[in-house]
Order: sequence, then C-alpha cells, then structure tokens
Amino acid sequence: MLLGEQDQFLSYNGEVLVFQLSKQKHAEEAVDKTMNLCVRRMVFNRDTKLFVQKSSGAFSMGASHSEIEMICCSCATDSRTGIILPCILMKKKKRNSIKYFLLLLHSSNQFEPSFYFQLEYELKEDIRLFAGPSLLWRHANKLFYISSNTCVVQSAPVHLSCVVWTGEIVGEGTVVLGIRTACLPETEGPDGFSVSDRAIWGSEFFGYAIQSQKFLSGTCFMPHAYSRVVSSVHVCRSERLRKQLQISLVAITHKNQLVWFQNGAPKGVCELPYEKPCSVTPALTSSRDLLFAVSFASGNSCVVQRRDSLQVASKWQKVKCVLVDDFIGSGSEQLLLLFKDDSNTDVLSTFKITDLGEVNYASGINYKHDVPAAEGLQENGLLTVRALETRLQAGWTSVRELQQHLGLQKRVILESCRALIDLVEERTHILPNSKEVKCWRWARSLLNSAKPFEGLVSLWDDVENPPDSLSKATSASEVPEHFTEELWQRVVGDSLVVGVKLTESFYLSLSDVSLSLVMDQDFSSISPIIKCQSKIIKLNKAFSALAVSPSQIEPPPKKMKFDWHSKNDLRKEFPKRTSRIQLDGAKTVTAVTSLSPLLAFHRVCCVVLLHARKQNHQNDGLQRSKKITVLCGKILLSLEDISNGRYSIKMLRDNSYCTGSMEDILAVLAVSVRFSFQIVSCDCTLTPVSSWLLGEMECTPFKECQDNIFCHKAGNVHGTIFNWALKNPFEGVLTVFCRNLTVLFQCLHSLTRVLPPGCNVKLLRSGSKAALTEQLALALEKEMLTLKNSLFLKDTKAGNSLTWGSESGKKINNAPLASLLDTEEGVQQFRKKLQKEREESLQSMNQTLNGALYQKTALKIAEAQLSSDMIVWRLT
Repeated sequence: MLLGEQDQFLSYNGEVLVFQLSKQKHAEEAVDKTMNLCVRRMVFNRDTKLFVQKSSGAFSMGASHSEIEMICCSCATDSRTGIILPCILMKKKKRNSIKYFLLLLHSSNQFEPSFYFQLEYELKEDIRLFAGPSLLWRHANKLFYISSNTCVVQSAPVHLSCVVWTGEIVGEGTVVLGIRTACLPETEGPDGFSVSDRAIWGSEFFGYAIQSQKFLSGTCFMPHAYSRVVSSVHVCRSERLRKQLQISLVAITHKNQLVWFQNGAPKGVCELPYEKPCSVTPALTSSRDLLFAVSFASGNSCVVQRRDSLQVASKWQKVKCVLVDDFIGSGSEQLLLLFKDDSNTDVLSTFKITDLGEVNYASGINYKHDVPAAEGLQENGLLTVRALETRLQAGWTSVRELQQHLGLQKRVILESCRALIDLVEERTHILPNSKEVKCWRWARSLLNSAKPFEGLVSLWDDVENPPDSLSKATSASEVPEHFTEELWQRVVGDSLVVGVKLTESFYLSLSDVSLSLVMDQDFSSISPIIKCQSKIIKLNKAFSALAVSPSQIEPPPKKMKFDWHSKNDLRKEFPKRTSRIQLDGAKTVTAVTSLSPLLAFHRVCCVVLLHARKQNHQNDGLQRSKKITVLCGKILLSLEDISNGRYSIKMLRDNSYCTGSMEDILAVLAVSVRFSFQIVSCDCTLTPVSSWLLGEMECTPFKECQDNIFCHKAGNVHGTIFNWALKNPFEGVLTVFCRNLTVLFQCLHSLTRVLPPGCNVKLLRSGSKAALTEQLALALEKEMLTLKNSLFLKDTKAGNSLTWGSESGKKINNAPLASLLDTEEGVQQFRKKLQKEREESLQSMNQTLNGALYQKTALKIAEAQLSSDMIVWRLT
C-alpha cells in the first residue's frame, strides 16, 4: 500500500474522518491498476488524550490509464432518508474525458455511489456540496448544478463573478449568494452615476433560490458596497418576521477584515492578523460564546470572539486544517486544529482541541502525572461556576422580595400620611377596599416581625379577630367574591360553546366541575334546562390542555389530561403532593350544546351555572367535599347576532401566523376530538411530516401558542389543529384535534402518502402516567370509603342508621364482675345479659335493607368501581 500525497479531513458527529487514496499494483509491469479510497474514523480518547482509530473502510476503483483525485468532501442531507451523511467528490481523468462522481459514506463504512457526470473541462471555481446531495460550481461566469434526484447537469439563468455562500434559508430552500455586475443605465442624466459611484456600485450582491428559481434581493444580506471586497460569507441565522427576511451573517473581506451583519447592516468589524483570508466557520462553545475560526491561504488561522465587540482571541501558524465539532463529547462545540508536521507521517499526530475556555487539549504533552490535577481543577472550576450562578440567582430573588416589601411599606406610609392629613383638615378619610386592607395587614405583620424595624409602632390597632369570629367568617363564605375571570360564548358550526374562566385559587379547591345552561324565559311546554357537554380546558403558551366530560361513561381520549411542547415543562406539570393534581394557570370550563334548537326562539337568554364539589381539609387529615352551585352570569343569544358573525371564530392568516384569539382556540378544542399517534421510522428521518403540515395541509402556527398549527386547507379538514412533537429525528408524536372520524381518516390518508416506507404509526391512549396514577389513587380511596359506608347501613324507622349493641335505655349495668359472681342470682343475671348480647350481635350481622336503599348503595359502589376500572384501563 502506497499512500497518496493528498488527504482530506472531515468532522462528523464528533469523529474525524480521514480520506486517503492508495494505489496497489498486482505485478511490477501490470497495466491494470486498482485505486482504493480509504476512510479512517478517528475518535478522541479522553484517557490517553490522543486520537485513536475507531473503524475503517475502503472503496475500490479501476484506474487503468486514468488519474483519480479527491476534489472536496463535506456533509450533506440525503433527500431519501433525511439523514446527514459524509460525501466526497471524486475526479477520474482519462485522456480527453473527465468524469466526476459523488460517493456517500454510511455508518457501516460502506461507500455508495450517488451520481456521476462528464464534463469537457475541469472543476476549479466555487465548488460547493449541499443537501440532496447536490453539487454546484461556477464556470465561465455561469452557475451549474446537479443533484442525486435528477442526475442531470443544469444551468441557472444567472451570470456571476463569484459564489460566496451556499446553504438553506427559511422559506426559500437552498440559496446561492453571489456577486454579479450591477445593471446600470447606459446614459447618465443630471443625477446619474459618477465615476466613483460606478467604481463602488459596479457590482452587487444577489441571492438565487435553486428550487423556486427566483432571485432574492442582496440588500437583506449586506449593502452592495461590500460586494467588491467580500470573499466568503457564512449565514448564522435566518428567519421570517412579518414577511421580511431577517439575516445574521459574518463575512471576510480582501481587506483582511471580518464584518458582522444583521438584517443587511454592518454591526461590527475586526481586523484580522494575517493576509488573504479564505474561509470562516462558526463555533458555539460551552460558555455560550460564539467563535469564528478564520483560515488563511498562508496556512495560518485565528479565532475571532464575539461578545460586546469582535476581537481576535487567538492565532496559530502552520495549520493544516481547522474542524469544528464536539470532539470530547461535552455537548458543546470545540475547535480542532491539525498542524503541519513533516517529521511525523501519522495523521492526527500534531493537534490542539480548544474552546478558548475550559477545554484545552494538545498533542505532545505528557498527561500521565498531571491528569488528576488537571481534571480536578477543571471539575472544581465547573462546580465553582455553578455555585456562583446559584448564589447569583438566590441573590436576585432576595432583591426582588426586598423590592416588593419596600413597595408595600411605601404604600403603608402614604396611606397613613393621607389619613393624618384628613384628620388635621377635619375631613372624612375614605378607608381602602378589602383587597388593600388584606395586603396592608400582611405588610403590617412583616413590619412588626422584622428585626430591623423593631422601633416602629404599628399604624393599625393590634387587636386581631379572635379564632371564633374567624372561623365563622370562613364558614359563611364558601365561594369567594370574584371567582370568575371571564364569561364568553362562541359559535362553531352547529354548536354553541360557552366558557367560564375560573381563578386558579378557586379552581384548585374544586373537583367534578361542570357547567349547565338554563333558559331564563318561562316556557311551560319545554324544560328550561339545556342539554350540554362540559369540559375543562387549560390553555397556556405551552398549549397544555385538560378536557374532562363528567357526564360520559366510556373513557374517550378527550377526557384525559395531556401536555406537550414545550417547550412548556412536563417535569413541573405534576409535582409531588397529597392533594389533587394541580396545574399552573387559570382554568376554563366549557359547555357545548346544539345551536339549532336555541335558534327556534329567535332570542334567548341563558343562565350559566357552575356545579362542583368543594374540597375542605378537616382536622383528621381527611378531605370532605360539599356540592356547590354558583351563578356565573348570563348570556344573550339572538339569530341576528349569529347572522352578523358576532360570535363566530376568526382564524385568519397574518404574516405566517394564525390570528385566532385564546377564546377561539378554546372553542375549537371544545368541539373537537383529540387523537395522538406515535410515528416511528427506523431508516429515515421524519422531515416529510413537517413539510406535509406546512405544505399540503396549509397550516400556520397560532400566535398565542406557536407549537400548534391551524389547518387552512379548503374542505372538510379546514379547522383541524395539529401538534407535531419530535422526540428525536426518527420518532415523534402527532396530535390531531378534529371534528369527527371522517376528517381524521382524510388526514391520515394524506399523511401516509408522504411518510417514508417502513414507518410505524400507532394510536396512543392519551393521558400522563403520573396524572392517571394519582387519579387511580384517589378513585381507589373513594371506592374504599364507599364500601366502608355501605357496611354501616341499617333500615330503621328513625332514619336508616345503624346502632350497634343495645338501644338507648337498655344499657348493661357496668357493675364490677366480682360483685355479680358473688351470689347465684348475680351469676344468673350475668348469664342472661351475656345471652342477650349474643342475640343482638347475631341480629346486627343479619341486617336487612329495603329495595330503594339497597339500590342506591349498589349504584354508589358500582360507580366507584367503574371509575377506578376506567383509570386502570387508561394506564394499561
């Protein structure tokens, strides 16, 4: 094996791939030759502080009368599977023909030919690999490209002098950023371009989207004046905000500068230490610092750090290659510098791994004696930083609490000053309302209990309400004065949705919550009670929702608690406690009823009643519940308002968002049925699901909860809400809120056409395991209490209550046993009393109940058992 002169290095998933060409001759004068493309996967060993070979592979190519050469290598997305794979472009020159072919490297170290093409010229200018995989190059100021999907060389309708960047832009796909000659008018008017203007504006930036074949304005990247000096660009971030493309990028210039641009305007500049910069690569370190590694044509490199300003943080000479990846497995990126070393022929023999912070490994250093000290120092440094961060957060919390206390004290002093002024001026002082008094009493307790204010005198009387009066006041007010935040109504299709938003403090003391609608008019021929279905829905920015229907017997998915996103937080969703499940945020109780029967009255007024069980904690540690019914308010419904669309939901598109209000979203959820599907793909990523939602289904995210999207596609599927949560690139959960099963089947039929082959789609039974476990514990407790109470039932004329032992007035004489047994009469008396107790005990064990009481008891036991059985069914 004779190693070729050229080597190619590529970082991939924390590994360093080393590509080498080797020649092998079968005989000394043999004409046929075989060329092998070898790859070595090298990983960094943190114990030995050296790179070791993990695995290797080879690809054989016939090289008879031809020259084979590696052109470039990069990582690109395979459009068939959505997986990012290493790829390498090869050139095979044979007399007058030049053949190029692209190879993909799989995890098994097997090479796969992707496509090949022939040209009459050699590729030399602006060669770029991108997703597909696809290849792009420039020749004779024209742009050419080829992809694995077409395998045909295509020409873009653009003339350009340079390609400075190729990559993905949000909403545009693959975009080529280039420089071309500016299109200027041939004749100059009185306000025409001067000679200096032509020198500056002779060239301009432009963007070209390959998939859509449309041009993008270069001013959103950087001003045209930089087009004459910029040599390379890297786009760090791209997004669309109000239909405007927002771009953040860094560029290097022929003037040996690095310039930071945001939305087309320069925001910072840094002078580079060497001449002729040729490429720039960003890196995000463990300390959240953004670094830019700049390579120069002379073989030198430097790192520019972006904090308050751009500044050169470090520089090196005789650098062969600079790679960026997580080489040590810490979860953040580091720089790997491979240095030129003529004395050592082994690859990766002279290197340096650093993030300009805690990570710093270099070859040629003996770590045997100082490894424990170095690792201990690094670990101590991390622990110190974390401790300081914790102390900082605790200090900030204390500062906020002190600010709140100072604000309360200030209000106390101001109100006391007002009272004193009114007293001096003989005016009647208006007392504050109950909320302010409660707040000030708390502030007064803080003032009286705080040691720094021991010399202050309380401004109110120190006589508190005695415990008796306090308990009476508490028992008199079962429901707070303001327990609802909002009462609203919406019309969704043929359904009327009425919602009541409860305060959090009031909701946490309730269970079995439901709404009922009662018509306010006097209709003698019909019942005033309107049949409706109640649900409890909790909706916040993380789109956590809870839907409960107490009136149903079977356990459909919409009755269960569920939470996803977010990005909002399952670990905090169900904390450990002894009471019922507690969720953050206010809760909304909804009632859904049919609209058409109400429209027959043309104009109807309904009273909204809230039914619930209020939980009270007793001294014995048990919970006692009491049924309550509360008036929430009234709603007025008329055919004229419905015809005018007053209560209709409004889901419109506005700058790539859906403008539905929180009440509109809740109304759609109330009339929808929820289904969750687990989608698992073994061989391909699930990228097509997002494309299907945003493309074919025409979905846009809600402004209120952007993790969930609303379907605007015309037809039956319009109004469906989706949530797509990826656990990893190969597994995700798709949640569908739809009106009926027909819409669900249409969505699934459309989805199966875009899913990769071999995908496994499974219907999930909704509900958090922790929440259902706690519900099961509460249901079993209720079942146990119901069974216990049923054992103490006795049918008596007094009131169907049980009396154990003798009735009132027939008590056993508790005389001493010795005195009864002294005489024969006493023994007989004791024997009669004992026989009577035995008869009463046997009678109490053979209790009889009438039919109505037995039916009521059996129904309670059956309901309790059914409730626990349903929760067990959900858990299994």
